[in-house]
Amino acid sequence: MTRLAREKAEVCLSRLTPVQRIRPVIAADTTVALNGQLLGKPLHDDDARAMLRALSGSCHQVYTAVALAFKGNLEVALSETSVEMMPLSEAQIEHYIAMGQHRDKAGSYGIQGQAGAWIKRIEGSFTGVMGLPVYETATLLRKYALIAL
Repeated sequence: MTRLAREKAEVCLSRLTPVQRIRPVIAADTTVALNGQLLGKPLHDDDARAMLRALSGSCHQVYTAVALAFKGNLEVALSETSVEMMPLSEAQIEHYIAMGQHRDKAGSYGIQGQAGAWIKRIEGSFTGVMGLPVYETATLLRKYALIAL
């Protein structure tokens, strides 16, 4: 679950000049899991429809890994949240697809958009489901005295 966040941070570091590398680099990656099956970003609209149908009425997990690269170190923290989604009608799915809010979203939905109204409950981090877990990010930043909060 943490590999992609780590790789994103490493790629970013490789593109920086030595002077730029004195600044921290933060990268994150989110994955949705339903019954052990990983749901990444949809390849196309039909893929998104299939994901939303599968998630409809389900309880699933959202994992977001955040990586911090700073002063030659690279650390990763993982947020795990259980999400319960209401049952969706075909009309709701089609409207959502037509709006384009499924694009570039793990599991084909973003809790911060219209799909937030479909979420019955979460157990864990709302910001983790959004794609950048604030608590885990702040914990990494505090470790290197980059924030005091």
